[in-house]
Amino acid sequence: MKKLIALFAVTSVASTAAIAGVALSGTSSVSYDDNGSSPSATTYDADLTLTGTAGGTTFTQTMDIDAGIAVTASTLATTIGPITVSADMHDEDDSATVSTTGGLSVDSGDNRSVTVSLDAPIGDATIGLDNSGDVTVAGTFSGVSISHTVKNGADKTVGSASIAGMDVSLTNDAGSSTWTIGTTVAGTKVTVGSDKSISAVFGVTGNTVTVKHVAERASAASTISTKYSTAQKDAYTTIAIARDLTSGAALAATYNTHDSSLTLKASVAF
Repeated sequence: MKKLIALFAVTSVASTAAIAGVALSGTSSVSYDDNGSSPSATTYDADLTLTGTAGGTTFTQTMDIDAGIAVTASTLATTIGPITVSADMHDEDDSATVSTTGGLSVDSGDNRSVTVSLDAPIGDATIGLDNSGDVTVAGTFSGVSISHTVKNGADKTVGSASIAGMDVSLTNDAGSSTWTIGTTVAGTKVTVGSDKSISAVFGVTGNTVTVKHVAERASAASTISTKYSTAQKDAYTTIAIARDLTSGAALAATYNTHDSSLTLKASVAF
C-alpha cells in the first residue's frame, strides 16, 4: 500500500511538470431559436483550445467537443529571429464550403501545409514574405495604418485612420473597393458601409444593444443547380441585446426580421 501511494505521488509530480507549458481555454453555449413560423430548435456548442509552449515554439489545437471530440485545427509554429515557420497539421473536410461549377460539393483535398514567413521591420514599416510569394508591406504613418500585399495579379491594399472623430477604413482587393465609416454620437457607435449596411451599438442599463441592417445583395453561387444564381437576397435587420453577468457568463437575445425569428443564447468562456 505504501509503495502504491509513493508511486501515485511520483506520477502526480511528473504529470504536473509535464503540463507546465500547457494552457487550456474554451467556450460553451446553448441557443434556443423559435425560427419564426418554422419549428423551434435548440442547439449546443462547446469548443476547447489546447496550447503548448516550449521556448519559441507553440503548438495549438482546437476541438469541437459538444457532440464528441472532433479536431478543427492543429498548428505548430516556431519563430527564429525574423523568420516564422508554421505547419498546418490538420486536413479538414471543407466539402460544405467548396463546390465545383457543376454545383457538386467536394472536399478540396489535403489542406495541410507549411508556411515560411519573413517579418522584418524597416523604419516605420514591416515587410513580410510568405511561402506563396506574397509580399506585404505594413505600417502606421501620421495616424494612418496602411497594409499593401503584392499578389500575382490580385494586389490588396487596406487603409484605416481616425479623422475628426470618425473611424474610416478602405480596402481595395484586386481592383474591387469597399469602405466603412464609423463614429460615436451621444454614446451610440454608428457604422455605415459601402454595401449599404448600417449598424448602431449603444448601452442601456448595463446591456449592449446592437441594431444592424443588411441591404439587398446578390445570392452566392448555388451548390444544387448547375448554374449560378442571379437572384437577390432580401434585406433584413437584426436587433440584439447582450449582457455580461458577474458569474462570467453572457446572455443574448437576437431578433431577425428576415424570418421573424427570436434567438436566445447563453454562453461562457474559460
